[in-house]
Amino acid sequence: MMNYRMDGKKIFTIFNYLFLIVLGLICVAPLLNTLAISLSSASAVAMGDVLFFPSNFSLDAYAFIATRSEFLTALNVSVMRVIVGSILQMLVTFISAYPLSRENRDFSMRTVYVWFFMFTILFSGGIVPLYMQVKTLGMLDSMMALVLPTSLAVFNIVLMINFFRILPRELDESFRIDGAGHWTLLWRLYFPLSLPAFATILLLAMVGHWNSWFDGMLFMNQTENYPIATYLRSIIVSFDFSNVRSEDAALLASISPRTTKSAQIILATLPILCVYPFLQRYFVTGLVLGSVKG
Repeated sequence: MMNYRMDGKKIFTIFNYLFLIVLGLICVAPLLNTLAISLSSASAVAMGDVLFFPSNFSLDAYAFIATRSEFLTALNVSVMRVIVGSILQMLVTFISAYPLSRENRDFSMRTVYVWFFMFTILFSGGIVPLYMQVKTLGMLDSMMALVLPTSLAVFNIVLMINFFRILPRELDESFRIDGAGHWTLLWRLYFPLSLPAFATILLLAMVGHWNSWFDGMLFMNQTENYPIATYLRSIIVSFDFSNVRSEDAALLASISPRTTKSAQIILATLPILCVYPFLQRYFVTGLVLGSVKG
């Protein structure tokens, strides 16, 4: 009986590893193909010689991108959006989760607000009312249109509420005995102990803001205000060289729309790939602790 269980465990482990390897290859293969295309010449790409490794290695697509002010402007908009949006979302999440994590005797309306927030997960007001509200507030073509509507993320608030609830109540009571108020508890006790949860929310916020393209298309009328995801979507749908400067025309012989698109996708992906390893060790811990109440 024991040998049967051990054999079953080994078989499960083998199939589990095989499944994860196949799943990893499915995720990595498109990225490797895009990278190889961006580093290949236009002729090699046109002939179909590029799969996962570059053919006729060339950096001309990246050199061409360096001359495109639209890409650099969109990159700058996204960087500012990630910084402002992530800070705002973390601040709103923190100050919203604290009162909702308290006992009913501390905040009598807690249950009402919790149900109100949960209702917004199931039912949305719709795109048209959101657009009309943003327009009425005069936020079209502004950074606030990109960061304010997403500043209150209910999923992040739920994570933070559950994380606060697993903290020892004895610490809370000891601070209260010393005369600490809610603001002191919030910043002197809960904030330092919540860094794993903050890292999780920070990563979710950064990835969400960086990859979001629809709100840029919805709220931005001027293309120079596009974030990088919206800009990439626009060039993937339709891209031409009509506005290329005459001094950059020499590069057109060695590049193509496909190599240029691939290079811009790789450059837009790099920042998240660079940031994730530094926050990954906190991500799983914060997500698990914030999902299960101890």
